[in-house]
Amino acid sequence: MTRTTPVPSTTNKQWFALATLLLPVLLVSVDNTVLGFAVPELSRELRPTGSQLLWIIDIYSLMLAGLLVTVGTLGDRIGRRRLLLIGAAGFGAASILAAFSSSAGMLIAARALQGVAGATLMPSTLSLIRNIFPDSRTRTTAIAAWTATFAGGAAFGPVLGGWLLGHFWWGSVFLINAPVAVLLLIVGPMLIPESRDPAPGRYDVPSAALSLLALLSLVFGIKQLAEHGGSATATAAMIVAVCTTVLFVRRQHRIPAPMLDMQLFANSRFGVAVVSNLLAVFVMVGGLFFITQYLQLVLNLNPLEAGLVLLPGLVLSIPASLVTVRLLRRIRLAELVGASMLCSTLGYLVMTLLPVDGGIGLVVIAFVLTGTGAGIAETATNDVIMSAVPASKAGGASAISETGYELGAAMGTAILGSFLNLIYRSGFGSAPADVTESAQETAHDTLGGAMAVAADLPPAQASALREAAVHAFTHGVHLTSLLGAAIMSYAALQAWWVLRRT
Repeated sequence: MTRTTPVPSTTNKQWFALATLLLPVLLVSVDNTVLGFAVPELSRELRPTGSQLLWIIDIYSLMLAGLLVTVGTLGDRIGRRRLLLIGAAGFGAASILAAFSSSAGMLIAARALQGVAGATLMPSTLSLIRNIFPDSRTRTTAIAAWTATFAGGAAFGPVLGGWLLGHFWWGSVFLINAPVAVLLLIVGPMLIPESRDPAPGRYDVPSAALSLLALLSLVFGIKQLAEHGGSATATAAMIVAVCTTVLFVRRQHRIPAPMLDMQLFANSRFGVAVVSNLLAVFVMVGGLFFITQYLQLVLNLNPLEAGLVLLPGLVLSIPASLVTVRLLRRIRLAELVGASMLCSTLGYLVMTLLPVDGGIGLVVIAFVLTGTGAGIAETATNDVIMSAVPASKAGGASAISETGYELGAAMGTAILGSFLNLIYRSGFGSAPADVTESAQETAHDTLGGAMAVAADLPPAQASALREAAVHAFTHGVHLTSLLGAAIMSYAALQAWWVLRRT
C-alpha cells in the first residue's frame, strides 16, 4: 500500500508574516489606481502637457520595472526583509514629496523616486512568500492571497481616491501612503523572517545599467512616436532600446552569476506565464487610464461616483484570484489562462461601444469582464513563475514576475495612452478662432486641458469646444479599446497554444 506524503502543517506565525507582507502589496496597488482619478484636477492645477501627463502616470511603473531585476537580486544578497523595510521608508518619503509638488516637473521627479523605492517592495514580498511557504499547495494559497490583495487595493483605490478628492486636494492621494509605510516599518521586523541567497554571486553593475537604459529608452521612444511621429529623437530612442536589450541579454549569457537567469525562459511554461502576466496587466492598467477620464470628463461624474462605477469589476478580481486555487486542480492551465484572457478581451470589446452620453452600464459590464479575467490570469501565471525555481533563487524569479507586471503597467499607459492621445489630437480639429494660441495648444493636447480652457470661455464657445473634445476623446476610446482587444486575443491564443503542449 502506497503512503501519501503528508502536507506540512502551516503555523500561525507564517500566516501573520503573510498578513504583514500584504501591507506593501496594498500600498503599491492602491497607488496604481488612485492616481487616475486625480488626473482631471491635476490637469487644472498643474496644467501638464499631454506628454507630461503620461509621464506623471507611468514614470512610477517605468522606474519600478526598470529596477525590479536589479533590486530583486540585490535582496537575495543583503536580505529580502532588510530591502523591504528600506523600500517602505523611501516610498513613504517620496509620497510626501509628491503630495506637495508645485509643478508637473516636480511631480514627475517625485513619482520617479516612488518607482525607485517601490522596486524594493514587490519582489521582496513574493520572494519572502516563496521562502515562508515551502509547500507548493500552501504557497499557491499564499500567492492567491497576494494577488487578491493587489486586486483589492486596486478596487479600493478608486473609492478612496474619489472620497479624498471630494474632501481634500489632489495631493491627498499620495499622502495616504505614509501611514501604511510607517506601520510596515513597525511590525515588519517583528513578524517577517529574514532570508537571502546563500550563494548569490557577484553583483553586476553593467547589467543593472543596461536593463534600466533599455526600458527607459523604449518607453520614451514610444511616447515620441505617438506625439511626433517618426522623428529623429524617436528613432534614436528605439535604436538605443534595441541595442541595450541585445547587449543585456548577451551579457547575461556570458557572466557566471547573471542578474537575470535567461535559462529560466527555456522553460516554455515560465516564459509564456511571464508574457501572459505582462499583457494582462498591459490592458488592465491602460484601460484604467482612459476610462477614469471618460467617466469624469465625458460623463461628468465626480471622482467618488467614477470609483463606484469601476468597483464591481475590480472587486470581482478578488474572488476570481482566490477561486483560481481550486480551478487549477480541476482545469488544465492552458484552458484556464486562455479562457481568462478571452474574458478580458470581451471587456475591451464592450468598451468599443461606449457612447458620449449614458455609458455607465457598459463601463460596469466591461470592467466586470476585464477584472475577472485579470484576477484569474495573474494568480495562475504567478504560481507557475514562482514554482519554477528553487527557494534560493526566489528573489530573481519574483523580480522577473514583477518586472513583467510593472512593465505591462508602464507600457499599457505608454502605448494605449499615447495611441489615444494621437487619435484625440487628430480628431479634435481646432478651438474657437478667438482663443489664444497657448489655450488652443492646451485644448488640443488633452481632454482635461480642453475642459480647463472651456471653463474660461463664453457659454456658446465653451459648449462647442467641449462637444468637439468629448467626441474626439470618445472616438479615441473606441479605437484604443479595439487595439486592447486585439492584444488580449493574441495573449489568449498564445497562452493556450504554448501551455497545452507542456
